[in-house]
Amino acid sequence: MTHLSPPIALTIAGSDSGGGAGIQGDVKSFSAFEVYGTSAVTAVTAQNTVGVRSIDAMPTAIVRAQIDAVVTDLRPNALKTGMLKNEEIVCEVAAAIREYGLTRYIMDPVMVSTSGDRLLDSGAEKSLLTELLPLTTLITPNLDEAALLVGQPLQSIKDLQAASRNLVERGAGAALIKGGHLEGEAIDILWDGSEERIWRRPKINTTRTHGTGCALSAAITAGLAHGEDLSDAVNRAIEFVVRAIETAPQLGSGTAPVNHSADAN
Repeated sequence: MTHLSPPIALTIAGSDSGGGAGIQGDVKSFSAFEVYGTSAVTAVTAQNTVGVRSIDAMPTAIVRAQIDAVVTDLRPNALKTGMLKNEEIVCEVAAAIREYGLTRYIMDPVMVSTSGDRLLDSGAEKSLLTELLPLTTLITPNLDEAALLVGQPLQSIKDLQAASRNLVERGAGAALIKGGHLEGEAIDILWDGSEERIWRRPKINTTRTHGTGCALSAAITAGLAHGEDLSDAVNRAIEFVVRAIETAPQLGSGTAPVNHSADAN
């Protein structure tokens, strides 16, 4: 009996020993969307629901070797990056994407953890913008990450709209600014250079939100791997993350992870 092969997605990101974010969270999200997940580990973290205890970046050559091994045998239909940790890894990942001609690339610019720990060296921010941003199909910064990338605080919907346009003007294929930390309702703004789409919803009163950004970007990546239109993939991913938050069990004594097994349909 012949079985249809699922689409393949690649995540290039850090390992989360607590299982709620990073490559662990990404692969779980890929599976929820019936996508075969592959990975290249950029850093190993010792963390749990309370916080990050330590971070150790992988040697750049090992990061590249993982990408080479995956792409030459299990070429991804779409890919995403998460924590890249330092400038050397950022530049090597950009080189690999260019050399292999990889497309449908989602950048989740993981820079600071929920607990405030720095996940990207300050010297790598410029390379993120100059080397990787022009290769993206979509960049998905949260409020704090977008503020760092555009160099000014974001405090209103107009600020989010301006930031999304700024990132596209600087090379991103499209920008999804996640405004969940704004006062009032949760707002996400997608700008693709010609059209804007805004999602508004009441905030969910919960602390079970670890890995929301990873789950969202991985879900979008999975949608693109299936051949979905970007706007449709973003919409489906947002709905998935809302369900993942609403149905998350209480695990650990800190910020519990979202439910990566939530319904993706």
